[in-house]
Amino acid sequence: EMQYFKFTCTAESGELVQECADRDETSERNEKLGDATAEFNSRTNDEFCCFFCYIKGSLLKGGVLITGLDAPEKKTAAFLNALKIKARELWLEEITLSTFRALVRTAYRKNLLDADNDDLFERFGLEPLTENRYPHLYYADYLLKEKKTAEKLSAEAEEMMCGDSLLPELERIFAGKKSDRANGHPVHYTVETDTRTAGDGIRETLLSALYAGGRLRSRKYAAVQIEYNETFPREKIDLLYRVCEGGAVCVRLPATEDEDGEFAGTSVGAVSDLCAIARKYRHRTLTVFLLPRACESIRKQLREELGDVSLVELREDLTDAARAREYLKRTAKEQGVRADRRLLDLPQQDKKYLPDELRGMFEEWYDEKLKTSVYPQYGAFVCCRKEAAKATKGSAWDELQEMIGLDEAKRVIGKAVDYYKLQRIFKDKGVKQDRPAMHMVFTGDPGTAKTTAARLFARIMKENGLLPNGHLVEVGRSDLVARYVGWTAKTVKEKFKAAKGGVLFIDEAYALADDRGGSFGDEAINTIVQEMENQREDLVVIFAGYPDEMEKFLDKNPGLRSRIAFHVPFANYSADELCDIAKLIGRQKGVTFSPAAAEKLRTALETARLQPDFGNGRYARSAVEQAKMNLASRVLTMDLDNVTRETLTVIEAEDIEPPVIGKAPVRRLIGFSA
Repeated sequence: EMQYFKFTCTAESGELVQECADRDETSERNEKLGDATAEFNSRTNDEFCCFFCYIKGSLLKGGVLITGLDAPEKKTAAFLNALKIKARELWLEEITLSTFRALVRTAYRKNLLDADNDDLFERFGLEPLTENRYPHLYYADYLLKEKKTAEKLSAEAEEMMCGDSLLPELERIFAGKKSDRANGHPVHYTVETDTRTAGDGIRETLLSALYAGGRLRSRKYAAVQIEYNETFPREKIDLLYRVCEGGAVCVRLPATEDEDGEFAGTSVGAVSDLCAIARKYRHRTLTVFLLPRACESIRKQLREELGDVSLVELREDLTDAARAREYLKRTAKEQGVRADRRLLDLPQQDKKYLPDELRGMFEEWYDEKLKTSVYPQYGAFVCCRKEAAKATKGSAWDELQEMIGLDEAKRVIGKAVDYYKLQRIFKDKGVKQDRPAMHMVFTGDPGTAKTTAARLFARIMKENGLLPNGHLVEVGRSDLVARYVGWTAKTVKEKFKAAKGGVLFIDEAYALADDRGGSFGDEAINTIVQEMENQREDLVVIFAGYPDEMEKFLDKNPGLRSRIAFHVPFANYSADELCDIAKLIGRQKGVTFSPAAAEKLRTALETARLQPDFGNGRYARSAVEQAKMNLASRVLTMDLDNVTRETLTVIEAEDIEPPVIGKAPVRRLIGFSA
């Protein structure tokens, strides 16, 4: 069992800690002190180590690591005596591993420790926790605060509204005779809540009770966030359990279930590895699993994998209307305001409430109360949420509206943005909702502005506060399917990582759905489905392609269609719309069309629309480019002295080339037409 301390003392004498006149003397003194420290630590048989990290006048500060249960005062005194330092007012404070690590690095930087001769991290096997080998593992270590009485802990449980499950456990913890030394863990715990703050509060109350009741030897514990879509860092988790012996490891497991109640991706293996480590240390390190309320698959696997380990399940209470009113009344009193009838009428008689729902109710009422009763001079101001919900959707939205045609696409995109904004309002009000799928399918023929609309949609989401970045990452099959076995999933995950906070646009997505079962395309689709679920709140995936082919693509994977929230159709442009697009492109390029040229262009576009593989807006752009080149050729045949500005910038009918007619022109049967 490892313990970490920071010591502070006042030196009365000692050659190695004498005052220095300048930087050179300080450096020389520190090197001597570092050598002496390394010599002392080499004789401790890896039972403990000590070092200095700060010397200012007679004030000394340093760190102590102890691998057993010995008193740190004796070890620190032995260290000072060995270095012939007479000190007084020795004071020790238990610290976390993170703080201890910072003290060690300070000592290395000041040459009070020599990393070449005395690498403490390597010596005590702590280097996996100090290097960035697993950047996706999020953990922090803490120390419990002051010891709390059973009465105070019970009051905390009631206040957090988790008394139905936590209060009986507090009674069991404090029942019977208290032992001077913890004798292992008869049970471990799950904390089920959808709110991180509530989970942290239950965890803190539980661990404080276990420490006060003598069931934990140490105040230290680690909080770990497991990410299922990454490689499980087994070595690092195992070490974390070892350094927390005598204390606890609290592991947060995110929701991983899809609509069919199945695990996503590698979560089954991650939970299995985690349970194996928890079983290994079950008598030395307590485990608290924090998981969402509606994640039955995780609960089931925990029960299957933990074997002989017993679990106590803790969760927030579902409260009826009467108890909800008491909570709201108590919360209002804590804020120094009086609960009025409007607040107390919010809970419905036939409904059950979770604490986070009640907190949302109270916050909304309190916001209004401040402006109407406490500070009535601000009553005319509307809250930002209401203004944002009704506000225009931003400059990107305006650009989308100004685009020619796309009426149905504009309508559905507007509907999608409104829907996402409403979900945010639900969340702000504390109304529990299923996490909305934000993913979309754009269907239409080439040249119908699907990519342009996707870029604008990304910006619209950013400008409305629905996505943090609002950038677009455009990919196709070649960007997602790798050449070798096992590489495709990694490649797909890298693209999702690049698009986080924005939009991942998968063009011609149906190309992934080839007919070879078990192919790399299948692997890409399966990984896409997994990442769509894992990152459904962090980005939007937009699939694009021909309508018929996209239907086949959505049928390729059972979980794919259910994750698509909106189907956005992009109709083929009419001849008039194509003519307007061509005129717009012409203006952007500094040319206009004469009336005769505009009419000839319209006729040409009407004919071109009937041809196979017509390019829609791309054809209009190509027609303008061709007309400009023909204009240039025509002008160069003229007497240049008589050429005017109008001659150089007006496209005439003779500059318009008729489309090349195929042998059997047919109207396309897929997509939309005007």
